[in-house]
Amino acid sequence: MAKQKQVAPEVHMIDVYVMGKRYQVPEGLTIMTALEYCGYRLIRGCGCRAGFCGACATIYNLKDDSQLRYDLACQKTIEPGMYLVQIPFFPSAKALYNLEEIEPTAESLLALYPSLLTCFGCNTCTKTCPQELEVMWFMSDALRGDIREVANRSFDCVMCGLCAARCPQGLVPYNIALLCRRLYGRYLAPTSQHLEDRIAGIETGKFDAELEELEKMSQDELHRRYAERDIEPAYTKQS
Repeated sequence: MAKQKQVAPEVHMIDVYVMGKRYQVPEGLTIMTALEYCGYRLIRGCGCRAGFCGACATIYNLKDDSQLRYDLACQKTIEPGMYLVQIPFFPSAKALYNLEEIEPTAESLLALYPSLLTCFGCNTCTKTCPQELEVMWFMSDALRGDIREVANRSFDCVMCGLCAARCPQGLVPYNIALLCRRLYGRYLAPTSQHLEDRIAGIETGKFDAELEELEKMSQDELHRRYAERDIEPAYTKQS
């Protein structure tokens, strides 16, 4: 019996526009892969390609629809008639501070970011966040000076800046959240005895001989050692 000839599935092509120029690309690509399919070499604004770094913020709208939309290029799937503009970073204001000179209080937050008081809870920031974080809620926590809760709610923030891009009041939620996470880590987070012990060991030279030995090894030997290493169990608090 003659073998049946396999027919490749038909690829459906759709129109997208990059900086106003029309291209046809296969349906189902992400914005990032579509840009590369069109011949663009991504040097800036590509990052991890897995939705973790926030470097590929993209502004777009759709044909016959003037509403601007924001997303991460490595996560958003292209749509027919999509008009694309890349922004390799979002130029938002960031306060300058020294963690050793400020306290984890609402007063400290407002002194550095007084515009926080103008938030009227429209929730546009939350709707924009590609990580689906409760941005408006941690902004409310920041207003109350609840540093710990801001740090918890914003833990998965990738600093893409899209919340700031959409805020009608010009707020910078991701920078405010970063300040709170730093304050929490510096002043409020419980001390890790495991970490303290490791730092003490480094400072006393406990690992110097081992590091010197590793520095002299070949790359192949380092790969072998890494593959055969004993993985240290997670630290658990002793009762």
